[in-house]
Amino acid sequence: MKNSPLHSRHLALNAKMADFGGWLMPIEYPGAGVLAEHAAVRERVGLFDVSHLGKARVTGEGTLKFLNGVFTNDLSRITDGQAQYTLLCNEEGGVIDDLIAYRNSETDLFLVPNASNTAEVVRVLKEKAPSQISVENLHEDFGVIALQGPRAATVLQTLGVKPEMDYMAFAHVRIGEVEVILCRTGYTGEHGFEILPKRADVESVWDILATAVLAEQGAICGLGARDTLRTEMGYPLHGHELSLEISPVQASATWAIGWKKGPFLGSEVLVAQKSQGPARRMRGLKSNDRGIPRAEMQVQDASGKTVGVVTSGTFSPTLRVGIALALIDTNLSIGDQVSIDIRGRASTATIVEIPFVPSHVR
Repeated sequence: MKNSPLHSRHLALNAKMADFGGWLMPIEYPGAGVLAEHAAVRERVGLFDVSHLGKARVTGEGTLKFLNGVFTNDLSRITDGQAQYTLLCNEEGGVIDDLIAYRNSETDLFLVPNASNTAEVVRVLKEKAPSQISVENLHEDFGVIALQGPRAATVLQTLGVKPEMDYMAFAHVRIGEVEVILCRTGYTGEHGFEILPKRADVESVWDILATAVLAEQGAICGLGARDTLRTEMGYPLHGHELSLEISPVQASATWAIGWKKGPFLGSEVLVAQKSQGPARRMRGLKSNDRGIPRAEMQVQDASGKTVGVVTSGTFSPTLRVGIALALIDTNLSIGDQVSIDIRGRASTATIVEIPFVPSHVR
């Protein structure tokens, strides 16, 4: 198992650690816990180590055209200095990974995939790339620090960094004496930033940010809070809402597909799925009782027929009820009542729109 470049910082804070995609990462910190860390991000500001996320770089003449013929989204819709959420599918329309592509130029794009899928993303791109295009796996060359919450911009201002950036934009700035990539991205639904220092500089950048966050009554947060935050927003997690078996059409992620741009990996299957309509689609479930849904629990309709399965479930610290993302038969609609089999007990829930709470990313 790999360690984050901030591993010693987490141990010094007595963090509860767990495996994330082959990396030993902090789940929560003592004295606060997931609920308090979640609240800090929604109300003030939180700091996360997400260095387990992958990093890769694709360069060479024709890089933009090559990646546009592989990824689902349309990279021609962004300009240099902008980022885009996209998907890498296989020929059957299954999702190898979802990732963010950062466009430095038409010949230089930086990619941030998920930890456990980085090697496969790099392998597929190398296999498909023409000879003049280079694909580098930089997974351990950079750290990734997420600064999220309504006071995130204030934290940067106190450090002399101008935080005025459009959502999904990025720039090269200095924090302390270190040059970093500063991105207006995140996975919490709050106004925030992701900061990528080179590995040798991660500890010094973290220490500066941690001091500034705590001065704003914020919190150092673990990946437990990151998961409850992203579930409240309905953001997908690969292996749960997206997988080789769950396509972007089923996952209600068609907004991340450039349908008019021409063929890409899996496009023929996905176009057919969109035309026919999937049998099941991703929906939100909000508990009507004290039940807390969990992944892989079965969903039934009023007649007791199985109509879906929970892909992610948790207690919502904001709403104070159980919530879930679930693949549900498309003949059911928003407002319909269902039940979730929670270890043999039927827990009632309502199909609701996602996100469960308002987005503040912009």
